[in-house]
Amino acid sequence: MTKHIFLAALLGVFLIGCKAKHKVTYSKPATETAKTIPKKSNTKRTADKATRYPMPEDTGKFVRLEFSSIQAYIEVFSEVAQMEMKEYGIPASITLAQGLLESGFGKGALARKTNNHFGIKCHTGWQGDYDFHDDDEKGECFRKYNHPMYSYRDHSIFLTGRSRYAFLFNYRNTDYKKWAHGLRKAGYATDKRYPQKLISLIEKYGLSKFDESVKNAGYSKKKEAIVEHKRGVASKLNEVYVVKEGDTLYAISRKYSVTVEDLKRWNYMYSDTIAVGQKLTVASKKFN
Repeated sequence: MTKHIFLAALLGVFLIGCKAKHKVTYSKPATETAKTIPKKSNTKRTADKATRYPMPEDTGKFVRLEFSSIQAYIEVFSEVAQMEMKEYGIPASITLAQGLLESGFGKGALARKTNNHFGIKCHTGWQGDYDFHDDDEKGECFRKYNHPMYSYRDHSIFLTGRSRYAFLFNYRNTDYKKWAHGLRKAGYATDKRYPQKLISLIEKYGLSKFDESVKNAGYSKKKEAIVEHKRGVASKLNEVYVVKEGDTLYAISRKYSVTVEDLKRWNYMYSDTIAVGQKLTVASKKFN
């Protein structure tokens, strides 16, 4: 089964043990009126063709998957995690372990109502769908996806698009122990035992075999480092442009000979909206 067929199949309702439901319409409770709410946009996504491993086009419908066991979860998402490793350089074992832990292998309350398998909060600049969930504080804003595989892609973009995680990509993408401790050091989780929990899951379920599989397929650290440079992560060759009045993403993309899609990906943007004074990472022409 090819990668595209596999991913397209994940969108369907015919996975064993899984079933789709209509998208849940969010209704903001009265108690949330004082909160800063991100601007919502059309949550239907198109395939990100600029990447080597694009996600299939979003159907626009909320799909809830049901998992009978941890092994069933791994079987569904192991190939997705490996594709993310090939595209972004994040160990598949780490991605799977985080997905398992953060989502309660798909059974957690947040995962079930938002398909958010990594506990990623809205943060500034998020333009997609969202819902509220009690976490460190009551009623925090979390990102919402129509299908959990989009959560996997967003997790990759989240790590590669934020400077505080840049040092992780100096580690071998088969060294899951350093990655686990590095995530805690970078502030991904407040739990002091977060690294140990990830490592335990990886070793208990043999998730490191997926890293080795990607490595044996010829995706070395060097190749992934080039990909990370293209995304503006920890690269001295990349420049920062400060948005001026009258600028548009299109004009900036022409100035630096890159695509609008690249600018949005490197800067973790989900719309074309920019603001005066905003700092944008623009790639060196060497990598175009």
